[in-house]
This record gives sequence, structure tokens and C-alpha cells, in this order.
Amino acid sequence: MRQHFFKHETAVIDEGAIIGDGSSIWHFSHLMKGCIIGKNCTIGQNVFIASTVVLGNNVKVQNNVSLYDGVVCEDDVFLGPSCVCTNVINPRSAVSRKNEFRPTTIKKGATIGANATLICGITVHAFAFVAAGAVVTKDVPAYALMMGNPAKQNGWMSEHGEKLIFNQEGIAVCPSTQQTYRLTNNRVEKTTG
Repeated sequence: MRQHFFKHETAVIDEGAIIGDGSSIWHFSHLMKGCIIGKNCTIGQNVFIASTVVLGNNVKVQNNVSLYDGVVCEDDVFLGPSCVCTNVINPRSAVSRKNEFRPTTIKKGATIGANATLICGITVHAFAFVAAGAVVTKDVPAYALMMGNPAKQNGWMSEHGEKLIFNQEGIAVCPSTQQTYRLTNNRVEKTTG
């Protein structure tokens, strides 16, 4: 049967891993049995993906990222170099807590910056942007820009990855795409007109 994805010769893909058409798995990465990788994903160098991880289509996982059991990334998610998704809130070497894994969900189009850490049990909502080095300890609203340790919201981002500046009427325009957004009751929505 013809393989419809690229696998570097040093990558290890366990039998039973599901990989979508057009995806690429690069140097020294390991995908465990049962993980699901969507179409057109890029798995960078030295990436580990555990057996219950699910990646949607067009997900980019940069170098040195480990995705442990319980992580789900929807379509178009970007995971920056060396970012971390934990799955146990209080790990101890001598205490088995495999029955205490907490899921982490990263919704469509969200970005997790280089060296950022997501504490398990949270959801990063659609098109949110977690800055490099941030430590996220709670759910992130859609389109929110999160920075610092612990991460705090520092504005809003467009779907194109541009910071949004809202006027007094609560309207912002993405400088790259001219798409408009509305801020109402501390929620951002893309306008249709």
C-alpha cells in the first residue's frame, strides 16, 4: 500500500498511528500507536506524540514539542518550538497518576508560542494567541492575546495574527486582511459584513 505522507528515515511511527495525506514527519520524531494526525500536518524534528493525541488538519508542530495523552488540537493550530502541554497537575516520580490525566484542548487556528507552557485541564479557544514563554493556567478566550507568567490577557488578535485595536464603538480592523471584528461584553467575534 502506498504511503501518502512523508516520513524522514529517522522518525519512528508505531504501527496503528493514523496519519493523514500530505503530512510530514521529520527527524527523530516518535508517533505512538493510536495517535491521530490529520491531513497536511507538519511534525518537526524531535517531536513526541502520545497514543491518545489528536491533531486536526494543517496543524504545525515545531521542533522539540512533546504532546502527551489528553492533548487535542483542532485544525490550523500552530505549536511553537519547545512549547509544553502537561497532563498531570501534581506529578511525582514515585506516584502513578495515569488515571488522573487532565485533557488540554487547543481550538481551531490558535497559536502557542515558543517555550510556552499550558497547564493541563484547560481549553485555548479559537484563534487565541499565547505569546512565547507564557505560562497558561486557565482557559483562554477566543482571539485573546496571552502573555507572561502566569499568563494574563494583553489584548486581542485577528485570525491573521495581527493585534486588534478597537475603537469606541468596539470595532477593529485587521491591518493585513481588512476583516472587521466586534468586541462586545469582553468577547470578540468576526463580523460577516
